[in-house]
Amino acid sequence: MTTEIRKARFGIGDIVRHRIHPFRGVIFDVDPTFSNSEEWWLSIPENVRPVKNQPYYHLLAENVKTTYVAYVSEQNLLHDESGEPCRHPQIDEIFDGPEQGHYRPKLHRAN
Repeated sequence: MTTEIRKARFGIGDIVRHRIHPFRGVIFDVDPTFSNSEEWWLSIPENVRPVKNQPYYHLLAENVKTTYVAYVSEQNLLHDESGEPCRHPQIDEIFDGPEQGHYRPKLHRAN
């Protein structure tokens, strides 16, 4: 049995937007393949349900009304080209920036 190894298109700190739904966010973690619950996956309507064998991204997400954490398949993400910083309240805990559409992970020093 062969397993295809895929390189993630996006990286930690990238600002992305959803291809269909009106939200954007900053990537703070990447799963090489689907790693959420089966219940979560099955809750997505079958006609738009993404495949599991692709990278999935954890986002500090925002829409016009609120901020939240989202879990999104690679096929549903695009680079955000707005040039606008994200307003999620946890961004400053994890990242510096943004610079040129990207946040840099903060360097944490041991005391």
